[in-house]
Amino acid sequence: MNLVKRIKGPTPKFFRVLRNIGLAFAAVGGTILTAPVALPVIIGSIGGYMAVVGGVLSAVSQLTTSYEENPNPLEDDDE
Repeated sequence: MNLVKRIKGPTPKFFRVLRNIGLAFAAVGGTILTAPVALPVIIGSIGGYMAVVGGVLSAVSQLTTSYEENPNPLEDDDE
């Protein structure tokens, strides 16, 4: 399964929930990083980590597909 088919494939419900949680983490982290007030350094670091974790969680969850769509993952289906 190549990357384009994986992106276009259906995402299981569990990973859709994880994707949404990751998007929320990224949004909160981005908001903390761009706050117009001076925040302590530790809160800025936490915001940066939240943004990275949210982005990675969302990306990995979006690329996850179910095996029902491709019952034999070892078979090359580049038709």
